[in-house]
Amino acid sequence: MPSAIRIRDLGVAPGFLPPGVNNAITDVPGVSVGHITLKDGGICTGATAILHCPPDDLWLKARFGGSHVLNGYGQVIGRDWLQESGLVNGPILLTSYFGVGALVQGLNAICPDTAAHGYTHHVVGETWDGWLSDPMSGAILPEHAAQVIQAAKRGPVEEGCVGGGTGMCTYDFKSGIGTSSRQIEVAGQAYTLGVLAQSNFGDRRNLVVDGIHLGREISHKMVPIPERKRVLPGEDGSIVIIIATDAPLLPQQCNALSRRAVLGLGRTGAMANSGSGDFAIAFSTGNIIDVLSEEPSVGISSIPARKMDPLFHAAVEATEEAILNSLCTAETTTGFEGRTVYALPHDHILNAVAKRQN
Repeated sequence: MPSAIRIRDLGVAPGFLPPGVNNAITDVPGVSVGHITLKDGGICTGATAILHCPPDDLWLKARFGGSHVLNGYGQVIGRDWLQESGLVNGPILLTSYFGVGALVQGLNAICPDTAAHGYTHHVVGETWDGWLSDPMSGAILPEHAAQVIQAAKRGPVEEGCVGGGTGMCTYDFKSGIGTSSRQIEVAGQAYTLGVLAQSNFGDRRNLVVDGIHLGREISHKMVPIPERKRVLPGEDGSIVIIIATDAPLLPQQCNALSRRAVLGLGRTGAMANSGSGDFAIAFSTGNIIDVLSEEPSVGISSIPARKMDPLFHAAVEATEEAILNSLCTAETTTGFEGRTVYALPHDHILNAVAKRQN
């Protein structure tokens, strides 16, 4: 995996909490991430998988989870059952709007047995990549569901123009997948919280980098704004934010945690316009629920409700940094019909940071 330039490499360290060893969602024990990237001429798309445990246990060992919608112009398949049951079992997949159906079909084919099907509603989130990728190509296929799960691994996470983020654009710059993590202490215990974002939203003039209104300083003449902005002025794209932590949380605590993601989103300048879908899912690996058990669950643990603040702070910081990483690690991309979306120039960030320090 080539070494990509991340926001911390440019002198920007959002917040004050320390990151994990890889500064990625995979710093949370047991969490892994995989990508399938499809890039060939007019095809510029893919899929990303977030697994809460090893693949063998994905379907029958659930985790507590929750979610939040800031603006609903988009979709996360399976979110209704997540809210009803408070459980995440199976993988969380992220892809293009045009790939959701195929991935759900693929997940149906590999969900292991009839009983599991009765307790599983697949979670697949999307953002729209129809500017850089041919929307009628049918590039995402059912078999990609199994492939992206098999590709999941621990350790460093590839970011930018990969997986579900391959064709995405944020603040009128090329973006994609970004991730970050924080180490925290709650009630005397050490925990990790990680975020992964598939980012595809925003107007350039609103871009804020660690409090610096950077977007205002980069004109169309410096870095061309995608023609999409003129052709589809009301289509702002979307973002799906996934939060994972090993702190033991109950479903309502996961709901509360997911709501804090939008504060990190706002710190980058987001306005949640009517043409944007802004979704967050949070899950905790701190408890394991046997999906098929007919016995009462015992030994369930959770941190005290009044001790949630460190997790809230971590979610805000890691969400902000994940979005900035999705921008910094992305490369200028030419896709469908020769359309080009340009990367955020690193020198503009370096100059802004140097100016602030002086």
